[in-house]
Amino acid sequence: MMTEADPIIGNWYRHIDKGQEFEVIELDEDQGVVEIQYFDGDLEEIDLDDWYEMEIVPTVEPENYSGPYDEAPEDYDMSYSDTDMKKDDWNSPVDEHEDKE
Repeated sequence: MMTEADPIIGNWYRHIDKGQEFEVIELDEDQGVVEIQYFDGDLEEIDLDDWYEMEIVPTVEPENYSGPYDEAPEDYDMSYSDTDMKKDDWNSPVDEHEDKE
């Protein structure tokens, strides 16, 4: 079964035979290349002609799609309120390596 789905940047697809999900991250029609990133973070470049020979279907983005990319949604609160560091600790690594005379 050949796919009729066009590669669209930002859209997710699933290999029917492999079960792997991936996102199209780049499309260069002049070069005839589609760059994809699998859910586990692996990258692959596919010839555009080969794309249409693959057994793939469009799918929804995985629930935790940002995991392998180390990205967080824009509205994600990354503020930390509790740390073990004190202001005096900031220079500790430097102090350990200074020449003492």
